[in-house]
Amino acid sequence: MRPESDLRHRRLGFSVQLAVIEDREEYHKKLTREQLSERERQPVPFHVVINPRIVSSESPNLEFFEGCLSVAGYSAIVLRARTIRLEYLNEFAESEKVHAVGWYARILQHEIDHLAGILYLDRMKVRTFTTLENLERLWKDLPASEVQARLKLRLTANACLRVLLYDSARKELWLIHLH
Repeated sequence: MRPESDLRHRRLGFSVQLAVIEDREEYHKKLTREQLSERERQPVPFHVVINPRIVSSESPNLEFFEGCLSVAGYSAIVLRARTIRLEYLNEFAESEKVHAVGWYARILQHEIDHLAGILYLDRMKVRTFTTLENLERLWKDLPASEVQARLKLRLTANACLRVLLYDSARKELWLIHLH
C-alpha cells in the first residue's frame, strides 16, 4: 500500500468498500442471442456500490464460465446465485436496494467477493480452469454441464489428475500432474 493511501484511510477513520459496476452492450457482441438469454445478460449502466451487502440470494444457482482481470487470460466455471438482493450506498452516500437477476447478479457477487479478498479461483470448479484460447476453441458453444461431463470422461480415460494452483502473492500459476 502506498503511504498516501494509508494516511487518507487513517484520516477517514472508517472502513469503506467500493466497487464500480458496468456491463456495456459492446461487451455482448461475441455472444449469440441464445447465450445472452441463457445468462439473462443485459446491459448494466455504470454505477458505484459502497459497502455492499447481499441480504438474500435465491436458487437456482447457475454455472457459467467466468474470468477476471486479476488473473487475465484464464477462465473457469463458477457456481453463483441466479438472483440476489443487495443493499448498498450510492456515490452520494444514499441508501439503495437492488434485486439483481442473471448476469448482473453474477457481476455483483464477483465484485463483492473481491472486496472480501476472494477471487473466482477460490470458487471455481477446478477441472474447468482453462486459458481463454482453449475456452474459445473447445468450450465456447457448450453449456457448463456438457463441459463438465466431457472433462470428467477425459479424467477417467487419462487416469491423470491435473491440478492448477495460483499463487496470488507471486502471481504465478502452477500445473501439477498426478498419476
